[in-house]
Amino acid sequence: MKKITKLCSIFLFMIFLTSCEISPKKDSSRINSDVTINEKNNSAKKIMEIKFSCEEDGISKYLDDGWIIVKEDSQEKICTWKSVPATRDCNMEKDKGCKITKPDKIGEEKTYILEK
Repeated sequence: MKKITKLCSIFLFMIFLTSCEISPKKDSSRINSDVTINEKNNSAKKIMEIKFSCEEDGISKYLDDGWIIVKEDSQEKICTWKSVPATRDCNMEKDKGCKITKPDKIGEEKTYILEK
């Protein structure tokens, strides 16, 4: 029985040794691949997404910087909220449960996708 286990362990050890490969160092191919990666990075375009909400607009400084608008999207957004009493005889300072929060000002949120 000891001979079989010893033989199995040697056999497994040999399998592990033969299954591993030692690859030679290829310094020249690494240098070439780095060069191609750098060329791709230089030719790649930069893309940025910015959002402005509630009558705030700062897109002009990006356009002056050389960015180009690729896509523009706008949607309605609540800018400020106000608290109102739920009923006429409700005292909001004493009874917090009768306070209702409603939208006060509604504006637009503009989303720009810029490319340089």
